[in-house]
Amino acid sequence: MKNLWAPWRMQYILSPKEGECIFCTKVSEDKDRDNLILYRGSKAYVIMNKYPYNNSHIMVVPYIHTSELIELDDDVVSELMLVTKYSINCLKKVFNPEGFNVGINIGAAAGAGIEEHLHIHIVPRWAGDTNFMIVTADIKSIPEHILDTYDRLFPIFNVLK
Repeated sequence: MKNLWAPWRMQYILSPKEGECIFCTKVSEDKDRDNLILYRGSKAYVIMNKYPYNNSHIMVVPYIHTSELIELDDDVVSELMLVTKYSINCLKKVFNPEGFNVGINIGAAAGAGIEEHLHIHIVPRWAGDTNFMIVTADIKSIPEHILDTYDRLFPIFNVLK
């Protein structure tokens, strides 16, 4: 078995957590760029991961605060998947990734970092996007500042409809 090491995530794990759900509070504010919100649909929105596994790691989040997929109405689940599909298309147009990791971690035992609010991770991947620096120096190289990535993605997410 091979291990996937993500030591740069320790910054998130050790950081102080907000008392309220960040997926509920961030989307209620009128500061989309500051909060890294790329797109707002009627039942779900897209937000960049502040502690990404890879450049342009995003999440699709329902507005409804729940930790369980089975608690969502079918119309919400449908929009989650449609927005996920839309997001992959947008990421392809801007970054041309060679593949994607797409997934939902339900519960802490499954790896959910924010287990109280369901969300879908979309992580673009390129051949060779991991290298010796992760193994030897505990450093993950993200090649672009997160706000620069946001500025490249935002117009695509809000024009392609």
